[in-house]
Amino acid sequence: MKKYIFLMVVAAILISCTSKPKEEEKIIAEEQETEVVEAIENTGAKDFWENLKAICGKAFEGKLVSAPANDDFADKKLVMHVLSCDDETILIPFNVGDNLSRTWIFSYKNGRIQLKHDHRMQDGKNDAVTMYGGTTTNSGMASMQMFPADQETLEVIPAAFSNAWWVTIDSTAFTYNLQRIGTNRLFTVSFDLTNEVEKPAPSWGWEDFGKE
Repeated sequence: MKKYIFLMVVAAILISCTSKPKEEEKIIAEEQETEVVEAIENTGAKDFWENLKAICGKAFEGKLVSAPANDDFADKKLVMHVLSCDDETILIPFNVGDNLSRTWIFSYKNGRIQLKHDHRMQDGKNDAVTMYGGTTTNSGMASMQMFPADQETLEVIPAAFSNAWWVTIDSTAFTYNLQRIGTNRLFTVSFDLTNEVEKPAPSWGWEDFGKE
């Protein structure tokens, strides 16, 4: 009987010794996961996202700062409308005169931001060239994020494989920029955030957005 009790005590000690490290490992893993989440939530990307959300629902007129000669955007009214914002997606229609085919789609995930260009035909169907763009490769800054061309861009527009987009935002202006690396192709449009304008008509294909 004494031998049996002795063995039970030893077993209990062994179980206690083996379970404690596992519990400690679990606690450490949870703490590390919390630290990672907190780090992601305190980055330039997150601050940039919040800066975009701060102008949600508003529309602004822009002006062409730089563009290739004979660019289609020249002498057109340029309007951006920050249509919808949540913690994962921000939609910004970009109207060029009467052309309502463009919507910038920003997505936020794991501390990185993706920019995609949604292009539609007037009947709302996808344009043959659509959903090109890229994802940031670092957390960037609260005032600027850069989006190098992704694989989908290469497949949709082979010549745009070296495209790099960047967007800046501060208290007075939002700028959308495109540079095709290795060429002189530079496009920049700047929107005046100090002067809100009337909200434009919905972009093609987005007329029913938010009505559900």
